[in-house]
Amino acid sequence: MATCPPYPTHPTGPTGPTGPTGGAPRHAHWWHKRWVRYGALSTLLALSGLVILALVREQTGTEGFLVGLGLAVLPVPLLVASFRWLDRVEPGPWRNLLFSFAWGACAAALIAIVANSFATRWIATATADPSHADTLGATVIAPVVEEIAKAAAVLLVFLFRRRDFTGIVDGVVIAGVTATGFAFTENILYLGTAFGTDQLSGDSGIASVTAATFFVRVIMSPFAHPLFTVLTGIGFGIAALSGERQHVRRVLLPLTGLLLAMGMHALWNGSSSFGEFGFFAVYAAFMAPAFGLLTWLVIWTRQRELRTVREELPAYVVAGWLAPGEPYALGSMRARRVARTYARRLGGRRAARAVAEYEGYATSLAFLRRRGRRGRGGGDFVVRERELLQELWLRREVARGVLERAALEGVAVQVWAAYGYAGVGHWPGQGHWPGQGHWQGHGAAPYPAYNPYRT
Repeated sequence: MATCPPYPTHPTGPTGPTGPTGGAPRHAHWWHKRWVRYGALSTLLALSGLVILALVREQTGTEGFLVGLGLAVLPVPLLVASFRWLDRVEPGPWRNLLFSFAWGACAAALIAIVANSFATRWIATATADPSHADTLGATVIAPVVEEIAKAAAVLLVFLFRRRDFTGIVDGVVIAGVTATGFAFTENILYLGTAFGTDQLSGDSGIASVTAATFFVRVIMSPFAHPLFTVLTGIGFGIAALSGERQHVRRVLLPLTGLLLAMGMHALWNGSSSFGEFGFFAVYAAFMAPAFGLLTWLVIWTRQRELRTVREELPAYVVAGWLAPGEPYALGSMRARRVARTYARRLGGRRAARAVAEYEGYATSLAFLRRRGRRGRGGGDFVVRERELLQELWLRREVARGVLERAALEGVAVQVWAAYGYAGVGHWPGQGHWPGQGHWQGHGAAPYPAYNPYRT
């Protein structure tokens, strides 16, 4: 008696593998072992953190350091949560965010402090004009050094965590979190120094230097450093969407983003030299519009990612890997949230986590197939596709039912709104989906008249 295969037949890769996918692996060099790289990186970040802690404490004093730390930490949760929200369609692993924040707060801040101090002293010695050296250091040296130091984290994730870096949103998130860590350390230094100045002068209250520094750096412009570095992240994100053979494009785009980040950073640092209201003029004319434009771009990109999920996953419905309603549930943030809520009610946090993982793997699968159809899938397309499909298959019993239910609920709401049904209960036709009998599984949507999830 024949037995059924453990998995349904999966679609053939749109471009197929271009190189060998099997055979015995070649002996890996010791540096390519994961624990060696992680150990070296962790050691580097830890040493950088200790050195930067000593340097900042030396400049601010213990009391100033503690005050600066307490005030500088306030915008961090909001900024990190904002970038994590942007990354909800295909959430990257937390370890990438932890690395990015640690690099910005420790390694990049240390590089900036040492390089900026050295360059400013050298200019002051060469020109015998300390005030000119400070201005030149703030408007020219600091933007170049700091943006390069922060961009290094984006480059490292781009090179060594390539599977987690697939587009613009990933570049924005990694760059933004790195810059958030950098701004955190820088704010400790500035706020702690301002507190020390107030202690010497006896000033306190709303007119103090600490209050003014807090207002400018934490209230008005907590997004300044993330905004600059996000331009670099966008360059890397567009490069990630480019074909593997487009070498010039993959190099020039990140460099262009880095140069734009340096330019905006220099303009921001130089705003104080534009007169009494130079800061507010630059803030209103450049910073606020740029922030709004980049926010719109990232949200538009996220909506485009959801559309990619809805367009690419029906191929796996045909092959039997997914149920008919799953592409439309997975292509809606609302339906995803509903599915996780159902799973938590039925199976607790473990089930909700399994559904969240299922959603992430399905999204990665959709993006992989889109790249493959455009000839950018790479030589490991089939291997990676199989890995993702197996991850989905392991979680199908928990996720499939709640996703189907979330899809059904969303469609029912649309139909009730269109035909005037009120209330919640069973719906016409003993609970069947509209057009269910006409679903033939040929890649067409079961609801061709409308898209139930436009989020």
